[in-house]
Amino acid sequence: MSLIRLLLAVFLVLGSVTINASGQKRHDLPDTGQSVLQDFLAAARTNNTEELIAGLKSGVLVDSAEADGRTALMIATHANAIDAARVLIDAGADVNAKDRLQDSPYLYAGAEGRLEILKMTVAAGADLTAVNRYGGTALIPAAHHGHVEVVNYLLTTETDIDHINFLGWTALLEAVILGDGGRTYRDIVDLLLQAGADASVGDKEGVTAIDHARSRGQTEIVLLLEKHAETRD
Repeated sequence: MSLIRLLLAVFLVLGSVTINASGQKRHDLPDTGQSVLQDFLAAARTNNTEELIAGLKSGVLVDSAEADGRTALMIATHANAIDAARVLIDAGADVNAKDRLQDSPYLYAGAEGRLEILKMTVAAGADLTAVNRYGGTALIPAAHHGHVEVVNYLLTTETDIDHINFLGWTALLEAVILGDGGRTYRDIVDLLLQAGADASVGDKEGVTAIDHARSRGQTEIVLLLEKHAETRD
């Protein structure tokens, strides 16, 4: 009986040591690898190129990501951290890697007007046919958000100018439907038309850009579209 008690006591002591050691490792001892990774991702956000380079040299993978799927490059793109983005792209970061929202560095840079990063992603082989969660290429949200320079740049690439997203809208339709008809959107409509956008394409109900512009009182955009139609006749 005493032997059994002795064995039980030893078992409990060993179990306690295992639990305590496990708990200590989990809560008290620093996880060096995790710390380096977090510093690396933070460096991408704060444009700290020295920390990024140090992380890469220590073995951190260039496409390491947060729990939401945002890679270091995606984090840098969100922050418009141009120097950090350049370091990561030069190190081979995947410009097409998508996060849980189906955004990639290329798509997000286009949608949010990160022109310099956008150019770097294209030079690094961005997939110009990639679409976001709304089924749109980078050009469509760029037109929606009024990023004139981004639209102008994307029109120099092989981006499909008349791509239709899940809502049934092209970049031209989106600029009219979601724009305010002001100078910025007039410039975008003009750029799209000069680049050959098909103004005859309607939405899911067949309503064209000029019809939407008229219903919204976007007089100057209506004039642009009318003039474009005349030159094509």
